[in-house]
Amino acid sequence: MEVTQALLNAQSIDGTVRKHAEESLRQFQEQNLPGFLVSLSGELASEDKPVDSRKLAGLILKNALDAKDENRKRELVQRWLSLDTAAKAQVKACLLQTLSSLVLDARSTATQVVAKIAGIELPQKQWPELIGSLLSNIHQVPAHVKQATLETLGYLCEEVPHEVVDQDQVNKILTAVVQGMNSSEKNNDVRLAAARALYNALEFAQANFSNDMEREYIMRVVCETTMSPELKIRQAAFECLVSIAAMYYVKLAPYIQDIYNITAKAVRSDEEPVALQAIEFWSTICDEETDILEEYVGDTTGDSDIPCFYFIKQALPALVPLLLETLLKQEEDQDLDEGAWNIAMAGGTCLGLVARTTGDDIVPLVMPFIEENITKPDWRQREAATYAFGSILEGPSPDKLVPLVNHALPFMLSALVKDPSNHVKDTTAWTLGRMFEFLHSSIVGTPIINEGNAQQIITVLLQSMKDVPNVAEKGCGALYFLAQGYEDVGITSPITPFFQEIVQALLTVTHREDATESRLRTSAYETLNEVVRCSTDETAPLVLQLVSVIMMELHKCLEAQNLSSDEREKQSELIGLLCGCLTVIIQKLGSSEPTKYVLLQYADQIMGLFIRVFACRNATAHEEAMLAIGALAYAIGPDFAKYLPEFYKFLEIDLQNFEEYQVCAVTVGVVGDICRALEDKIFPYCDGIMTQLLKNLSSDNLHRSVKPPLFSCIGDIALAIGDNFEKYLMYAMKTLQIAAEMYAHTSGFDLEMTEYINSLRNGILEAYSGIFQGFKNSSKSQILIPYAPHILQFLDSIYMEKDMDDIVMKTAIGVVGDLADTLGSNAGSLIQQSLSSTQFLNECLTSDDHLIKESAEWAKLAINRAISV
Repeated sequence: MEVTQALLNAQSIDGTVRKHAEESLRQFQEQNLPGFLVSLSGELASEDKPVDSRKLAGLILKNALDAKDENRKRELVQRWLSLDTAAKAQVKACLLQTLSSLVLDARSTATQVVAKIAGIELPQKQWPELIGSLLSNIHQVPAHVKQATLETLGYLCEEVPHEVVDQDQVNKILTAVVQGMNSSEKNNDVRLAAARALYNALEFAQANFSNDMEREYIMRVVCETTMSPELKIRQAAFECLVSIAAMYYVKLAPYIQDIYNITAKAVRSDEEPVALQAIEFWSTICDEETDILEEYVGDTTGDSDIPCFYFIKQALPALVPLLLETLLKQEEDQDLDEGAWNIAMAGGTCLGLVARTTGDDIVPLVMPFIEENITKPDWRQREAATYAFGSILEGPSPDKLVPLVNHALPFMLSALVKDPSNHVKDTTAWTLGRMFEFLHSSIVGTPIINEGNAQQIITVLLQSMKDVPNVAEKGCGALYFLAQGYEDVGITSPITPFFQEIVQALLTVTHREDATESRLRTSAYETLNEVVRCSTDETAPLVLQLVSVIMMELHKCLEAQNLSSDEREKQSELIGLLCGCLTVIIQKLGSSEPTKYVLLQYADQIMGLFIRVFACRNATAHEEAMLAIGALAYAIGPDFAKYLPEFYKFLEIDLQNFEEYQVCAVTVGVVGDICRALEDKIFPYCDGIMTQLLKNLSSDNLHRSVKPPLFSCIGDIALAIGDNFEKYLMYAMKTLQIAAEMYAHTSGFDLEMTEYINSLRNGILEAYSGIFQGFKNSSKSQILIPYAPHILQFLDSIYMEKDMDDIVMKTAIGVVGDLADTLGSNAGSLIQQSLSSTQFLNECLTSDDHLIKESAEWAKLAINRAISV
C-alpha cells in the first residue's frame, strides 16, 4: 500500500477521497498491525516525505499506544507488548532517528511517541538501553537534536512512574536537564526544553533534593533561569519553583529570602504569564502550610510529620503590600465571568489563602489599604479595596472580623446599589456573600444580621438581582449564604417575613431574557432551593404554593417543540434545574406530617412529569429527575409501588448507562431509596435489578466510581426483602467474596487509591450488613453460616492493614455485630477466634468518634450474647 498518498488523502478537503483513504488505512491496520506501525514510523523518520504525511503518521502512532479511556488504554498496552519483537525494534529505531530530523513537527511528535512506548516498556524491564542512548545525544550535537532529546526526557518523566528508573539514571537525567537550563547554554529552544523537562523530572529528584550540594545546584540554576531574557523560559522556571514549593517545602528555608526577591520583582514588573506564576508560588506555600497546620491541630499528639516553617507569617509585612498592589491592576474590559484569570484575580486569591494561613495577623496589614481606597474616585481603587476586604473574611477569628463587618455593612449595601461601576458592584456583592458565608451563623456570638438591618439587607440584595447578569448572579449568591446561616435555627429567622418576596424575586430572575449569561438562572434556582431548605414551619403554606408553580414551569419546558440544538441544550439544563428544585421542595414538605399529606395529593402529577423527563436525551436532566424520584419515593413510602410498573423500564435503562456513568451512579442510589420506601413490595422487580447490579459489578467498562454504591445497593435490597433474598444469596456472596479478597490489602498504593479502596470496602461491608440484618429473626438465617468464616477473615485482614478510615471502621465493627446478632451461638466459636471481636472491638470502644464507639458498644452486646449461649 502507498502509505504516503493514503496519509495525504486522509487530510483531503474532498470528503469522498478522505473517507476512502481512512478506510484503506484502517484495513491495513487490521490486516497487518506490525507492518502498519513499521510503515508509519518509517514515514515519520523519512526526511524526503511531505511534512503533512509525517505529522499524521506520528499522530496515528501515538493513538495506537494511548487512549483517554482507561479500558481502551489497557487494551492498547497489551496489544503493543504482544507485538513481534523485530517490528517493535524497527519502530523504536525509526523514532529515535526522527529526534534528529530537521522538521520541528516530526521531531516534536517523535518525542511524545518515544515517551509513550517508554511508559509501557520500562515498567516491564524492556528497552533498558533507551535512557542511555538519549543521554548520549545531549553532547556535541546540533542544537535541534539536543532540544528534541530534552523534550523526550521531559515527556518520559511524565509517562514513567519514578520508582521504575534507577537512581544512577535519575542523576544523569537531572544533570543533563539542569545543564541544558544553565545560562551558559546559548540556544533558547534548548533552555526552554530543559526547563520544561525539569518540571516533569522533579518528582524523580527526591534523593537529589536530600543532598545539600545537588539541591544547591538545582536551586541556583532554577533561580537564575527566572532571569532569562526569554518570556517562555522565565515562565517555565517559575513553574518549576511552584512545583518545588509543593514537593519539597521542607527544603526551602535557605532559599526563601532569595525567592521572595525574585517573585516580588516578577509580580511588580514582569509580563503577566510570569507574574501569575510568581504569585502562584506563594499560593502554593499557603496551601502547604495550611495542610501542615490542619494536620497538626487534628493530631492529638500535637506533632505533625512535617515541620511548619511559617514562611507566610514571616513574609507577611512584605508579602501583603505586594499582593495589595496587584489588586489595582484590573483590566478595564475584563470578563467578569468565572473563567477570567489575571494578576488582580490571582493576587486576591493568594491574599485569601494568606488570610487562611495566618488568621488574625493579616487584618491590621490590610485594613489601612481598604480605608484609604474604598471611597476613591477611581473605580480601580474602590474595587481593589472591596476585593481585599472580601478576601480576608475566611481565616481570621469572628472576634476580630465581626466589628469590622458591622462597620462596613451599611457602606457595602449602599455601594451595591449606588456605585457607578459594574466592577465595583460585582465585587461588592461577592464580598457580601463572603460575609454571610463565614460570619453569619449560629457559631458567631454577635449576629451581623438582626431585626434592625434584615429588611435593608434583603431589599438591597433583591434590587441587585435586577442588575446586569454578573452582578445579579453574585447577589443571588449572597442571598444563598444569608439563607444558609439560618439552616439550624428551626425558629423564626429575621428573613421569614420576607419569604414570599424573596421567592417571587428569584422566580422573576429565572425568567429574565439574559438569564443564561453568567450562570444567572442556575444561581437563582440554587438560591431558591437553599431558601426553601432553610425555611421554617411558618412558611410551609408558601412552599406548598410553590409546588404547582414549579410543576407548571416543568410542564411548559417539556411541551416546547421545534427547538434548535442550542435551545434544546438550554431547555435540558432548565429541566434539570426544575427537577432539582422539586427535589428540595419534596424533601422539605415530606419531612412533616401535615405538609406531607398535602404534597401527596400532587404525587401522581409530579411523577407523571418526571417520567416525561426521561424522553429528553440529556444526562443532567436524567440525573436530576432520578434524584427527585428518590426523594418522592422516600416521602410517599410503600404507596410508591403503584408507579413502578411504568417507571421500572427507565430505571433499568439508566442502570445500564455506562457512557454517562453519573446517571448510572445516581440511579443505583435511587434503587436504594426505593428499597427503603417499599420494603418487600420491591420484591417482584428484584430479579431484573439484581441481575443488572451483578452484571455492572463484573464489568470492566463501568467507571470505577460507581462500584462502591453498587455494593451498598445489594445491602439495601437484602434489607428490604428479608429472607426472600435467599434466591440471590449464592451469586451475591460469590461476587462479594471475590471483591473482598481483592480489596483486603492496600500496601503499595498511593493515597488516592487507598481512599478509593476504602470506599469499596465500605460498600462491601454495607452489603454484608444488609444481608445479615435482612435474615435476622428468620428461620432461614442458618444458610448464612458457611459465609461467616470468609467475612471474619476479610474483617481481620482490613484491621491488620491499619489504613481504614473512620467510615469503614464504623461499618466494619457494625458488621461484626450484625453477624453475631443474626447467627448467634452458631457463630460463637468463630467470632471468638477472630481479631475483630477482640483487638479491633477494643480499639473501636476507645475511639474518639462517638459513632464508632456507639457501633462498637452495640457489637459488644451482640458478641456477648452469641458467646454466652
